[in-house]
Order: sequence, then structure tokens, then C-alpha cells
Amino acid sequence: MSDGTGRSVGIGIGVGPYAELTFDADGDVDRSTRDAVAALEATDLLVFAHGWNSDRSTSTRLFDRFYAPFPGLVGAGVRLGYVGVVWPSIRFSDEPIPDFDPPGALAEPGHGTALDPATLRALGEFWPGRVAELDRVAELLEDRPDSAAAFTEFGALVRELVGVDTVDPAGTALVGPGAPAGTGVPALPVGPDVPMGPDIPVGPDVPDVPAIFTLDVLEVCRVLTGALADAGALPGGAAEPALSLGGGLHALWNGAKELLRQATYYQMKKRAGTVGEHGLGPVLAELAAHRPALRVHLIGHSFGARVVSFALRAVPDGARYVKSVTLLQGAFSHYAFADRLPHDKGSGGALRGMQRKADGPVVACHSPYDAALGVFYPLASRMAGDSAGLLGFDERWGAIGHDGVQALPGTPRLTLDAALRSGVPAAGCVSVDAGSVVRRGGPPSGAHSDICHEELARLVVAAGRMGR
Repeated sequence: MSDGTGRSVGIGIGVGPYAELTFDADGDVDRSTRDAVAALEATDLLVFAHGWNSDRSTSTRLFDRFYAPFPGLVGAGVRLGYVGVVWPSIRFSDEPIPDFDPPGALAEPGHGTALDPATLRALGEFWPGRVAELDRVAELLEDRPDSAAAFTEFGALVRELVGVDTVDPAGTALVGPGAPAGTGVPALPVGPDVPMGPDIPVGPDVPDVPAIFTLDVLEVCRVLTGALADAGALPGGAAEPALSLGGGLHALWNGAKELLRQATYYQMKKRAGTVGEHGLGPVLAELAAHRPALRVHLIGHSFGARVVSFALRAVPDGARYVKSVTLLQGAFSHYAFADRLPHDKGSGGALRGMQRKADGPVVACHSPYDAALGVFYPLASRMAGDSAGLLGFDERWGAIGHDGVQALPGTPRLTLDAALRSGVPAAGCVSVDAGSVVRRGGPPSGAHSDICHEELARLVVAAGRMGR
């Protein structure tokens, strides 16, 4: 609803016309929201999918902040319509968003491992009907028992929440050469048909069970606790978790909490692709069929970048309604658009060639200050596939929001200043280092959510050729 000035009324958005497009976990659209989007009067439709958020109010505030600069940036012949894509994801409420949450609203990073009430409520919405399991998980994280049996119970609860088991289809233990020597830690076999992280094709007979849920839970928690220390999320720094598994186990509950976070990551990764390909993509295709002159500009943050990228799969061949795609700190593989993977020349990325579905550029913004993508994304990706990755870094696990598009020859790499000064290519993928503005934020995620900047709005305008 508008007050006549273009400002949306009653839903907390300061620009208009605006509508929210809502999807469930299976990608089914709320028809009333679809109809509201179809009724927007605009020449150009900005479609922004949020990432790591837990509820509509948080998402709406993000849309409001990001969209605020746009009315003053576009040319006279451009009439913008604004869309917020709302899909069921989750945000741990102790994860700060710069200049977003009021002071004191968040728990201090590293202040214990207990789940705050807001996060527990969000987990209940994310995993409905799992109150008993979540209550026990919260109890263990609060009490931090110095017991290997307690970690075993915690790992079993997390696997139950995610809906995976710890054996392969033949019923044999998942053991292999990736196991750290002397630890007895099981590992997935290493080979061409083993899952190798997000957005990388795998063989049809491979069980879709990430190794993070099959490895010994103490080893997993040790690795995750070390990563938290490296990211500055623990008091005492990297020295704190440097204890043997035979000693006290209290510090490893930090890694246990991160394991719970990674469990939501595993589910959101799959959900984001589903919502994009089977939800957002078909809705936009239907809208474009009825309004062929409408220009659509896709924007996604974090897992929302995966949503809008996978929406390209539903664009009909030859269609030209998607005029630009801007990925803000995208939480998916930097090889997603590659024709051939550097470590497997016979395979391409999950979005191979999809940039050609856009009648304009696919702009991947990345920042070295994003700890969520620089530290935890590759760790989660390695632990979701070849468990030998626990023993060292391999660049195959990188995120597009950390170092841009990789393994796609000819892809330009620009600074944000250069992109704003000289523009971006008219088509194809382009990587833009946004570290000059995407640089603030505390542990554990760093600058992952530091995206509400006029410079990034100007980049969207430049990509879509909407400027003055």
C-alpha cells in the first residue's frame, strides 16, 4: 500500500511501490504475494533475496536499508518497483549486522555457548516439531559437560535434526584414507564420485550425507573450535582450543555450537537452490510472459545469492527479461559458473552457462573481510565432502563471495571504485572486490552482512543500466 508519494505504508519500507514475495521451504509461493508483485507498476523491478535471516521483520529491515538510496540514483525514464524475496532461512541472533541491530541487542561473541532465546525460537521455526531435541541441545550447550558421551549425544541430536544417518547404503562404516592417523575418526572414501562440496556435481549413486555428520563428533568440534579461535570469536584466541582430546573438553562446546550452525547451513544450502529454481524462477517467468516489457534485476545476499542464481535455471531459452544479477557476498561455490572444474576437467559447476540466461552482467561482489565465507564456508564445504580436507586447505572449497568467480576464463576482476567509475561489462560474469566498503563486523562472521551501502546500490544501478 502507498500513501501517494511512492512510500510503502504499514510494512516498514521507505521506498515504493514495494511488495514481498514469500516462499515456503519447498519453493511454493504464497499466491497473494505473487499477485501483489504482479500488480506493481514499474519499468524495472528490483528483486532482492535475503540470506541469513530468521523472520520477516529482520528481512524487511534489511530490504528497507538496502533499497533506501535507489530513488536518487536512477534516470528519469526509470520507474522502479521493489520486491523483497522472503524464504525460510535462519539467523543466529548473536551474529552482528553492522549498524543494524541496536547496541546491546546481541549477545557478546564468545560469551559462552548457551543459545539465547531468540536463536532458540528461530531454530524452533526452522525445525518445527523438534522441541524436545532442541531443548536438549540447548541444555547441553549451556551446561557444557566434560564428557565424551555428552558430545556423542549432541552429535546424534544434530544428525536427527538434519535427518541424516551415519552409514552408507550398504550399511558399512564410512572409513577411508582421509582419517587423521591415530584418532579412529571415520572418513568418506576419496574418489571421483564422492561429494566434493556445495554446487559441485556428484555421481548419482553417492549418498547425500555430508561427512561433517559422519565424522567423530569430538574431532569435528575440535576443528570448528580452532576455526572460531582463528576468526577471533573466542576469548583467549587460537591458544584456547589447542588442547588434546584426552584433556578437558569444555572448550570444544564452542565447536559444538558451530556444528549446530553448520547443520542449519547444510539445510539452507539445499533450500536456497530449491526456492530459486522451483519457486522464484518460475514466478518471474510467468510475470515476464504477461509483461514482456518489464526489466528484472536480481539481487541476492549470502544464501539469497544462491536463490537468485538458481532462479536463472528457470529462465526460458531466448528470454531477455533478466537484465542484471548482483550477488552480494554469495554463499556458494566460486566454481559454480565454471565450464570445467580445475580438479575435475570432466565436470562443470552447478550453474555452468547460466550467466547467459541474463541479458546483462552477473556481478559477484566479494570481500576479504568476510570471515563467514573466508573461514567457515570452506571449512563447512570441506567437511561436507572429502574428509581429507580436514587436514589442510584446498581452494576447491572457496565461496564466490570471498574471492569472486573462479575458473571461468576471461572474467574481469574489478575494484568497486573502478566498476563505479567506468562501469561493468554488458554481459557475462564479472568479479568486483567490494572490500573498500564491505569491511565491518565482529566475529564469527566478520563483514558478511555489511552490505547496506550506497556504493553497492550504485553498482546494481550500473549493472542494470538504470543510471542517469
